[in-house]
Amino acid sequence: MSTATRSRTDAATRRRRLGEVLSGVVVAVGCVLFLGGFVWGALVYQPYTVPTNSMAPTIDVGDRVLAQRLDGAEVRRGDVVVFQDEGWGGVPMLKRVVGVGGDHVACCDAQGRLTVNGRSVAEPYVEDAQTPGQRFAVTVPRGRLFLLGDRRAESLDSRARLSEAGHGAVPREAVVARVDARVWPLDGLAMVARPAGFAELPGGVSEPGPLVSILVVTAAGAVLIFGGAAYGPVARRLGRVRGR
Repeated sequence: MSTATRSRTDAATRRRRLGEVLSGVVVAVGCVLFLGGFVWGALVYQPYTVPTNSMAPTIDVGDRVLAQRLDGAEVRRGDVVVFQDEGWGGVPMLKRVVGVGGDHVACCDAQGRLTVNGRSVAEPYVEDAQTPGQRFAVTVPRGRLFLLGDRRAESLDSRARLSEAGHGAVPREAVVARVDARVWPLDGLAMVARPAGFAELPGGVSEPGPLVSILVVTAAGAVLIFGGAAYGPVARRLGRVRGR
């Protein structure tokens, strides 16, 4: 073998080894991102199956949602929350927060809109118009949340408990999660938006959870794993092509 040929062979061997090392590093990083994304998601989010149609059309009965685990102190108006309270049967339920402690919540203005502290709130997600039989006015006790379903004509919510000591409001500590996305059925896959109608009230609306970031990290990990694993076969095939 000539010196020139041996030199080219040695250079090709070094390139191949370097490529294999880099491929292994890429796959390792991909595994860290992919598994890290899954672990992150499992720690932050909890899946729930919606038991009733009281939140339609935002969330329908039987839908699967992902809800961010959080403390009730982080909840703001407009959030769709999962709560569990013995006074409500002790099972997880989903409703929308329309009032927090100290708010005066009333139904309705001349256009049938809910009012919070005298300000009308646009709620385009509400499926049915308010009816005269649903009229109410309540001041939410401190440390509690006033909850309504989006299908107001059928929802069993805080309005059904106005005569109780807490005026139908749920303690903040009863909240276990905030819904971020509807994930099943697939044709209904969507993030649950923070309603603009509550954004102008003091405190505004909550920021979206980290679900998108988790998905990006997990997807990036998958791309790196497949890309790194594909390097070996691709490099060998290219080597054979060059050899010919």
